[in-house]
Amino acid sequence: MTNLKSFLDFCKAVQPQSQKDIQRFFEGVVYFPYDKELLLQSFLYLNLSDYFPNFTDLLLFEKALDGSSTHDSKCDFIFLTEQQKIALVETKYIDTDQSGATAKKRRNHHRNKVFAQVKTLKQKIVEKHSLSPELIDCYVFTTEDLSGRAEIDIASKYILIQELEKWTKKVKAIDFDCFIFLVYRLETKTFNVY
Repeated sequence: MTNLKSFLDFCKAVQPQSQKDIQRFFEGVVYFPYDKELLLQSFLYLNLSDYFPNFTDLLLFEKALDGSSTHDSKCDFIFLTEQQKIALVETKYIDTDQSGATAKKRRNHHRNKVFAQVKTLKQKIVEKHSLSPELIDCYVFTTEDLSGRAEIDIASKYILIQELEKWTKKVKAIDFDCFIFLVYRLETKTFNVY
């Protein structure tokens, strides 16, 4: 068994949900966005082909690379590409709407952290799963344009907060107009359509 095949089997064991079930999860997040970074992740997953058209399957989402439940060594997304490579994507909601010294410091910390995370995770995969570094590509996806940063071998994509909020409202409006509300009454075993 090749190391890539072994890694794919590991991912399937850690994240056994079907692609359809994962899709449903991310669609549900749009309606209950209790966490801004999770909303950003949902946006990315639901619009993946717009940002990363060569990504095919989600292998892991927010799962530790050692199979544990600890946050250590968790990667936001691990995808398989059309070229049979592994794509690591770290996301970070960077609050660009806040101003002041504390907000500026926090943004800078988040910028540095997202790049450091993806580098560290790549190294952990290489070591733990004996994969060639050339088989793994690294990406960051944020709410700020970080393309000007000089990071070797890490591609950066983004959506602005205002565009993310606009997309969220649009999706909710479209889906709301399309829903037919059914109420099943247990007593009479009838459906009411609203």
